Amino acid sequence: MSTAAVLASAAKLQHAWAGRQPQVAVLLGSGWSGMVQGLQDTRDVPYTELPAFPPLGIAGHAACVRLARLPKPPGAPGADVDVMVLMGRQHAYETGDATAMRGAVQTAAAVGCRTIVVTNAAGSLHSPWPAGSLMALSDHLNLVQRSPLQGLSGSDRFVDMGQAYDAELRQRAVQAAARLGVVLHEGVYAWMMGPQFETPAEIRMLQRLGADAVGMSTVPETIAARHAGLRVLAISLMTNMAAGLAAERLSHEQTLKAAALHEQQAARVLQAILHSIVD
Repeated sequence: MSTAAVLASAAKLQHAWAGRQPQVAVLLGSGWSGMVQGLQDTRDVPYTELPAFPPLGIAGHAACVRLARLPKPPGAPGADVDVMVLMGRQHAYETGDATAMRGAVQTAAAVGCRTIVVTNAAGSLHSPWPAGSLMALSDHLNLVQRSPLQGLSGSDRFVDMGQAYDAELRQRAVQAAARLGVVLHEGVYAWMMGPQFETPAEIRMLQRLGADAVGMSTVPETIAARHAGLRVLAISLMTNMAAGLAAERLSHEQTLKAAALHEQQAARVLQAILHSIVD
């Protein structure tokens, strides 16, 4: 994605929000759209009007940036938070291109965000973490071995991924969830290309490699965010047990159904986390 496209997208968003600057960007995956409920002073800009953003073609994902204010609940710690909500992503499995969301992430940095919260729906590799469980990513396995930085030049493309997921943000997130009586687990996310679900043998392999959850997103956006200098917090909503760990038949429809069932709690936790990570 060209620098000109990123700057044009940033200018469009800044104009739409009349000079206000978002404090944090949030990328919504399946099961997380309830987070936009309760937002105030909203301005929506479709992805189609932002040259650095990709077209979307997957059910369960909107296709706009919502600039808004997330008000602080009465009596809760923290303050109102200005947010840039990316409502949907293009997955690498749609085109084989891992760079699809790079321009969107770079635009978040260009408008002034310093932190991005990346969310996803994932399959659980632990029976004690059933559908509805939440996990903050402590690390990931890029099993696809593709990067959104491919095609770039210069030494800054060699990004240090030793601390891809910010430990301080993760600690704050765990504490914010605990105040709501919700356990936010911590673990390793394995990125698989998809769009097919994994086989039981592949899940056994992932378990041996140390994965706690598996999904088809998040890793490219995290790499792009670290390249752009953003701090990253990523959270998975478990929508199913992975292949071979339960009797249910996996499908995208099942994922969306499970995500909708647990959407309200995920949204409540995410809103509390946003208040806790913005100083």
